Amino acid sequence: MASTVFAILFYFATLLLVVGLLYRISTYARTPAPLKIPTTPAPTTAGGVVLRMTREVVFFESLFKSNLWIWGFGMMFHASLALVVMRHLRYFTEPVWEWVVLIQPFGMYAGITMLLGLFGLWGRRIFVERIRYISTPSDHLMLVLLIGIGASGLMMTFVAHTDVIAVKGYFLGLMHFNIQVLPADLLLMLHLSLVALLLIVFPFSKLLHAPGVFFSPTRNQTDNSREQRHLSAWAAKLESEKN
Repeated sequence: MASTVFAILFYFATLLLVVGLLYRISTYARTPAPLKIPTTPAPTTAGGVVLRMTREVVFFESLFKSNLWIWGFGMMFHASLALVVMRHLRYFTEPVWEWVVLIQPFGMYAGITMLLGLFGLWGRRIFVERIRYISTPSDHLMLVLLIGIGASGLMMTFVAHTDVIAVKGYFLGLMHFNIQVLPADLLLMLHLSLVALLLIVFPFSKLLHAPGVFFSPTRNQTDNSREQRHLSAWAAKLESEKN
């Protein structure tokens, strides 16, 4: 019974995640940018914009320049999360890719640094007055959700082990629409429930800053307002109708 319930839950969560992300990304892409507003100093070429976006997405360049300790916790969390996610690819591949095998020990301990980063970011929302003032309950709840996922995962790794072979068989079965038996492990079910909840709320939360940063006009525009007139699509259409 639990195996079927979790199968339906993950199919629903995955569908909602994909559809929700596609809808929100299409909304971002269709939203006009009427002004030329790149944050200076800004690149003057498309190649420069790509380089700037790469530094921003991979290294959090603007955060590094504005606040070093917040950058440290943010980088600790995001880098650890990336490693943890890549480590979990072993549950969805057979045979397991060689590079996934190599990162297993690092991904295991990355769960610890991920939690440290999350607690640091949560402390920022609690103890920094100007951040506490603009924080909403959903900001705290998202951090609690991520901490719950990380903590339950670490407990299964270091405290109460679960049958990882059966877990892998279950998710490989889901990928082929062949539901297998999920281990009757309460900690595992808690972990999977929290992950499914994260997938469901992701398209409606502030976690959308992940794809949203690529559509930020302060980052994705070139600083060529003197060389080329900036005209958004809707303004260009109005101008053509007048002419």
